[in-house]
Amino acid sequence: MIKIDNLTKYFGENKALDIKQLQIAEGSIVGLVGNNGAGKTTMLRLILDLCKANNGTVLSKGKDVSKTEDWKEYTGSFLDSGYLIDFLTAEEYFKLIAELNHITKEDMQLRLSRFDAFMNGEILGKKKLIKNYSAGNKQKIGIVAAMITNPKVLLLDEPFNFLDPSSQMEMLRLLRDLNKEFGTTMILSSHNIELVSEISSRIILLEKGLVKKDISASADEAIEELRTYFSIK
Repeated sequence: MIKIDNLTKYFGENKALDIKQLQIAEGSIVGLVGNNGAGKTTMLRLILDLCKANNGTVLSKGKDVSKTEDWKEYTGSFLDSGYLIDFLTAEEYFKLIAELNHITKEDMQLRLSRFDAFMNGEILGKKKLIKNYSAGNKQKIGIVAAMITNPKVLLLDEPFNFLDPSSQMEMLRLLRDLNKEFGTTMILSSHNIELVSEISSRIILLEKGLVKKDISASADEAIEELRTYFSIK
C-alpha cells in the first residue's frame, strides 16, 4: 500500500528523516513512536506530500505521491488543529468534507451518527466556530473529518492528545471498526505507547530520523520492548 525508498529530509543542515526502505501493507495498523524530534511528523508530512523530500520517494498504491494527486481520493488525515478551517462551524466543516467527497447529505448524517458517543454531545448543534472549541473538541472534529470519508489510508498525528480517557477508548473502537469494515491502512503517530500498542499490529520506532525498531508483536510484548527502550520503570 505505502512504500518508502531512500527517503531523506533536511531542515537546513539538520537531517530530520533518513529511511532507506519501509513498506506498509494494505490493511495494517502501524504505530509510529519516538521522542520529540524523532521524525514522526516529518514522515507523515512526506507521505501526504506536505513538504518536499531532499531525496527518495513515497509510493501509495505504486504511485509517487509527489507526482500525482490520485492518492488524495482515498486518504484521510489529521495532523493538528492548524489544518482545520476554524472560521466554520463544525456542521459547515463536515458539510464541506461531504461536498468535496461527493457524499450526500443523508449519507453524511448517517456517517456522523457513528461518532455520536465520541463527540459526546459537545460538538454538533452548538452554533459556534471551530476556533472557539476546546483543544479536545478540535481534535475530535479533525479526527471525525478524517475518518468520515471511510478512507483506504488514514494518517493521524498524536490522535490521543487532548482526549479524556473515555474518548480515547471510544476512538480505539472507531479505529478498529474502520479497519475491519473497510480494510483501512492506518499510521498512528503517538507518544502514548500503551494505547498505540493496543491497537497496532506493528510498531515502528524512530530516533533522530532513523528506524531503530520495527516490532511485530502482541500489545504486551510491544509495550515491554518499548518500555525497555525508553527506560520506563
